[in-house]
Amino acid sequence: MAKKDVFRVVTRAQDGSLKIRDFHNAEMILKTHSQAGIDDSSTDLDLRGMPIFKGLIGPIPEGKNIVRYESPDVFEIMTKEWATNKPRRRRRSKAQPDAPVASEWVSPGEAN
Repeated sequence: MAKKDVFRVVTRAQDGSLKIRDFHNAEMILKTHSQAGIDDSSTDLDLRGMPIFKGLIGPIPEGKNIVRYESPDVFEIMTKEWATNKPRRRRRSKAQPDAPVASEWVSPGEAN
């Protein structure tokens, strides 16, 4: 299991842009947010035992060694964007060889 050693906090700045701050330990986040508990039920085993902070959504996995926390408004907007982005379907560029039509099939007993 990879060790999550970067704590990323994503919030909104005054102008509406995303504000991303990386911390190398959870103690630095405790200067601005109080801890509400620890994650003990995540399906991502790397996140179990990570702190849960009041006013932040998370922990959320991001890459091999990053754990992400988001403000509620950022979480709502990012979730809506993720849900509306549909993957583009790719068309096959190779032409399929023509298969014989059912009427062209001849059973072995009918062959002349």
